[in-house]
Amino acid sequence: MTAPVPPKTVTPLADGEWHRLHPASPLLRGGLVFIAVLGFVIANLRERIVDMFVFVFVPDLGDELDSNYGEWQNDWANDPVGAIVLNGQVGWALLAVAAVVIAVIVGFWLSWRMHTFRITGEAVEVRSGILFRSHRSARLDRVQGVNIARPLFARLFGTAKLDVSVAGQSGNVQLSYLASALADGLRADILRLASGARAERSKAAAPGVAGITVSVAGATDASMPVDAAGATDASVPGDVAVPGDPAGTGSPAASAHGPVSAVIGRRVDEFLAPELDPSLAPPASVVHLSVGRVIASTLLGGTTISILVFVAVIVVGIANGQSWVIFSFIPAVIGLVGYLWSRITKSLRYSIAGTPDGVRIGYGLLSTANQTIPPGRVHAVSVTQWILWRPFGWWSVKVNLAGQSMSASSEQAQRTIVLPVGSAADVGRVLALLLPESAGAVEPLVAVGLTGRGAGGGFTATPRRAAWLRPFSRRRIGWAAGSGVALFRTGALTRSLVLMPLARVQSVALSRGPVGRLLDLAAVRVHTVSGPVQVVLPVIETAEGRDLFERLAADAVTWAASDESHHWGAIARTEAPA
Repeated sequence: MTAPVPPKTVTPLADGEWHRLHPASPLLRGGLVFIAVLGFVIANLRERIVDMFVFVFVPDLGDELDSNYGEWQNDWANDPVGAIVLNGQVGWALLAVAAVVIAVIVGFWLSWRMHTFRITGEAVEVRSGILFRSHRSARLDRVQGVNIARPLFARLFGTAKLDVSVAGQSGNVQLSYLASALADGLRADILRLASGARAERSKAAAPGVAGITVSVAGATDASMPVDAAGATDASVPGDVAVPGDPAGTGSPAASAHGPVSAVIGRRVDEFLAPELDPSLAPPASVVHLSVGRVIASTLLGGTTISILVFVAVIVVGIANGQSWVIFSFIPAVIGLVGYLWSRITKSLRYSIAGTPDGVRIGYGLLSTANQTIPPGRVHAVSVTQWILWRPFGWWSVKVNLAGQSMSASSEQAQRTIVLPVGSAADVGRVLALLLPESAGAVEPLVAVGLTGRGAGGGFTATPRRAAWLRPFSRRRIGWAAGSGVALFRTGALTRSLVLMPLARVQSVALSRGPVGRLLDLAAVRVHTVSGPVQVVLPVIETAEGRDLFERLAADAVTWAASDESHHWGAIARTEAPA
């Protein structure tokens, strides 16, 4: 007889009823627009602002400024404030400003009231819009991961953005924004619903019980009823305590009426707290990156080489009197430097660990984010090493996830980077988290696949005539298979080892170009979801390629039929000790 597995964290938001987002959500979504408008207004009124400061701090210059600005201060285009004052329209201007402010507040309030969501046993649904209504739905059985982002501006309000990734392009559902602690708990609920664990618990629950039971860590009573009319509103402030609140903020009443210093203290704790709590997993499964390694690996990338080339072009152009290079290349240099800075900040405070709901990854310095990749959602893994990283033994790990593509936003592309930079030992720990069922069997193959050449260690070798097509990487090209995973090894300047779970194979293709037919060579490509990982064996002997094609096609069907990783919660319940 198996014992039931109690939930760790359950929020009152997954009860199938409609809830609202945090009250500050409209401001957070439109805050950047207001900052841009404010900057535009200040830029257009800079002369008037400077004039005001000069009159206050240097009154002797007032006459000179009046003589310079007197000719055009009545011009609406150059000095709208002066024109309003001189034309006696201050009252109308203040009335217009008040009308705009009231319209914005009413619009924000309507936007918040009309934006609702609910979590049922089948889907995550979001309804939004004032004039034009929209209704988005993400099926739970298609959920590929749940990500939480905390931009800097949102962290000031104690809120977070929850993004539910589903299979298919442009199918993600966002909840922007929720109270930070509620977002963490709701993610756990969505993942457990997606895994089938909640359905299993519902069958085991006694019939006729109204409401929801909430598990509270450290409480004497393991469950307590939730009032659907009160506590289920997702619009509670970020300081309200919820089950699973890592900060232990206390009761709602204490949070609502507590001193301002306590609120500030909690905000400071949220800024300093790690994005991923190490207590969620054994310490041995957590990989941490040093600041020095992050900075050094970023500076040793190809972007730095591009910056140096552009700087050299600018210096040579200026020395030869070609001033046009300043306007052509300096913006490019600024953009590349900004890209380097973003790469560094997004890799700081990085952590990765295995949790009962999947692989949890956290990163970010000022704006933070974390994502959870449920078991069975990784479609392909690539381990790469740039040539300048070889003396240090550094590697990077990327994955293909359904719903995340390189053509999407930079935020989604960032989610495909599982390990920005790490040693071979770090790679081994990350692969054990991503492919837990096959980690032991493929570990010897990974060691050979990272730095090996030619045949041996389970990998095949390409014939000598393949040098006509791949003169530099011929000895690196090879493939191996073990425990439901196919491994493709390629690369010369950038070493690459791709691991493809056979249960995630979409299709297999064997191709031969005119030169390939002449040399009796072929290429094998395994199709997977769109992403940064390309599963391709560029050169292989034709006969061996046909055998590999047949083997991959047959094994893909076998492994897909026996795969049950998408029901990880139900499996964990079944395997729980009695």
